[in-house]
Amino acid sequence: MTDIVRFTNGFIAMPDGTALKGDLYVDTTTGLIIAGQENFFTTCQRPSRVVDLDGGILSPGLIDVQINGAYGVDFSDVELGPGGNDKYLAGLDHVAERIVETGTTSLVPTIITQKEELYAKLLRLLAPRSSKNSAHILGYHAEGPFLHPDRKGMHTTELLLTANTTPPIDAFDAVYGKDGLDQEGVKMITAAPDVEGVMDCIEPLTKRGVIFSIGHSDANLKQGQQAVARGANMITHLFNAMPPIHHRDPGLVGLLGETDARPYYGIIADGLHLHPNTVRIAYGAAPDRCILVTDAQWILDPTLPDGLHHWRGGFSFHKEGLRVVLEGTDTLAGSAIPFYQCIGNLSQWAGITIPQALVCATYHPAQMLGGRVAQTKGQLNVGFDADLVVFGWDGSLRSTWVMGKEVYRNPEIASGNVLRPRTEVNGKAH
Repeated sequence: MTDIVRFTNGFIAMPDGTALKGDLYVDTTTGLIIAGQENFFTTCQRPSRVVDLDGGILSPGLIDVQINGAYGVDFSDVELGPGGNDKYLAGLDHVAERIVETGTTSLVPTIITQKEELYAKLLRLLAPRSSKNSAHILGYHAEGPFLHPDRKGMHTTELLLTANTTPPIDAFDAVYGKDGLDQEGVKMITAAPDVEGVMDCIEPLTKRGVIFSIGHSDANLKQGQQAVARGANMITHLFNAMPPIHHRDPGLVGLLGETDARPYYGIIADGLHLHPNTVRIAYGAAPDRCILVTDAQWILDPTLPDGLHHWRGGFSFHKEGLRVVLEGTDTLAGSAIPFYQCIGNLSQWAGITIPQALVCATYHPAQMLGGRVAQTKGQLNVGFDADLVVFGWDGSLRSTWVMGKEVYRNPEIASGNVLRPRTEVNGKAH
């Protein structure tokens, strides 16, 4: 006996940024989207539950490809002693359980520059992982250590490396471990192609299924073009930790102006990492490659008060609203923004609809990650995973569903405090 849920009286978010009036059916037994009418004629079974969307938007679940931690858990922090692995995995499960409150149903945990001996252990622990009623861990995103020292941001200079081995790829194997570069799941690396030896590693890495993202780099436009030609298909947090655009050499930002191969690019739409006008310019240049990310730190927790919060290694963060900086500096140390808020920000700043903004946190990241992720997530197709979020037209998050089961409901919905303004959908007033 299957358990079927029907979503009705709402709009289905499409990969092209439109929203169509219609119903969606999911099988909570398999956790997949199904063809409702075909199932009825085959089994004569009616839905066991009908969810009234109340005019809202049903979207694929949000996919965050750059998140450093949340709810007190730092993905880069692992204990080497007995019990360290179990504690780390428990932290992953804790974040996966709580992060659904932000609309995130899949994430790629990001680890920043570490001591070499920690990578092999961390990457093995960051294999794909799913727990009941929680977001999916898709793999890993290693941000560093092959970064340009002049664009290091909050990364530790003493831990940065070059690939000056013969051949250069040996340096990547030595740091990440051959098992880490060949394991199952998402394998994403942010590195600077202008660092010695790194450019020659892009093609062999991508052939092994690694997603190469350009970031923390001082590269000019020509170097960026060379990196893309060799297989790089993403830019990590565009504008941040890279040269500002120049009219004679637009640098890595200039890749958005390419007419043929253009990489995807990450945007942190928290109003702090980028000015809203900068977001509007980037989206206007390449809307089909925009990917929203949070770059969230362990300090992401709406219940955490502002003030000074101690971090590992003797460092401390100062939190003021969504602004998080290293103590005593103005250096941004990631973000504290819940993912769903990035949707509303992009919609407002770029002058686009909520469904158009949702594409940048669902369809685009799934397509960038490729492989099984692109075949099962980011779209509301029959046979895809029933990872869903329900949004209001004001950008409010109403509920989150994982594998067809409701795992979070916004308490503000029950209290009736969420606004539902009149909005145009595909040219028609709603």
